[in-house]
Amino acid sequence: MVYDRTQPFNSLPLLPPLGIGEDVDILKKLISSSRVLASVDGNVQRLPNPHMLINTISLQEARSSSEIENIFTTEDELYKAVSDTIQEGQASPSTKEVLRYRESLWEGYRRMQEKGVIDLDGIIAIFRQIKNTTGGIRPPHSLTVIRRGQSEFRSGEIIYSPPRGLGIVENLVSNLLNYINDTLDPDTDPLLKMCISHYQFEAIHPFPDGNGRTGRILNLLYLVKKELLNQPILYLSKYIIVHKDEYYQHLAGVTQAGKWKPWVLYMLDAVEQTAQLTNQLIISILNQMESTLEHGKGTIKWYNKEVNELLFSQPYIKPRLVGELLQITSRTTLNKYFTELVEAGILVQIKDGREVYYINRDLVKILEG
Repeated sequence: MVYDRTQPFNSLPLLPPLGIGEDVDILKKLISSSRVLASVDGNVQRLPNPHMLINTISLQEARSSSEIENIFTTEDELYKAVSDTIQEGQASPSTKEVLRYRESLWEGYRRMQEKGVIDLDGIIAIFRQIKNTTGGIRPPHSLTVIRRGQSEFRSGEIIYSPPRGLGIVENLVSNLLNYINDTLDPDTDPLLKMCISHYQFEAIHPFPDGNGRTGRILNLLYLVKKELLNQPILYLSKYIIVHKDEYYQHLAGVTQAGKWKPWVLYMLDAVEQTAQLTNQLIISILNQMESTLEHGKGTIKWYNKEVNELLFSQPYIKPRLVGELLQITSRTTLNKYFTELVEAGILVQIKDGREVYYINRDLVKILEG
């Protein structure tokens, strides 16, 4: 049978595929990837403040995942938005999309923790948060296709037509959820199942838009569900951006020729390398925190561990947050404290018109590295 990319891929096979977990190269890669992933979880436990994960590493994942879909925002605007130094209405549409990705990640995490499974309601909730919509699974008559981007050779050409028809998408999603929740094939290595599940979700393409971002969130939630991570903070999208052409090439290879091995090895390498990157980020943040705490306590008499952790919870810090932590209501006192932080080189003051921002440049440098 010749694959026709202009026709709905209604012959998409159900899960599980056979024989993939018996390949020697895949088994070797599973061992090395699992080992590095376990070290990430250990390093996460060393972080003293969960907000540090939400506002730093997961924010970078949100930004990178959105970039894959050609949604770009500046680091500066994103950090201002996440620290409430600009009002939501003032943020650009791209920044709003990135922030919605982050919120959808934590909404999916919350739902999975409550139910213990990844279910259809949870997936739809993630999609709705990402796209700011009340929609759901695309209807059977929707002529959804994937086309080449405007900057690509043969722009606008159809490269994939996902399954469609009455009940077809719903049945495929049901099969995928049974696979994810171990009703099907419970003995397959969970990291291998994540690779297979990610392809299947993208091939089903259940929503009109936002499938890539939704699928990448599901990867992280699945790793948490299988206790390979405690928090959904693996910086996976960075790897996909750098190797974007290979990502789409290997997806197409499975669809057109059933070439599972290159796709699985690609995804396992993505897990391994981004786990190493996430480790580096966490260790760099912890080392910088320790250095800043020592410097702060040596130069500012009121500086302490709690203030230090707050200043590393997000790159842009509002005086109000320090005031709440130290129970200071006097604006004069707060201004004096922030002047001392700037003079000590712990924060940098930036003026933009009437607005004044206080930035932890050391943290920004780590995140942008």
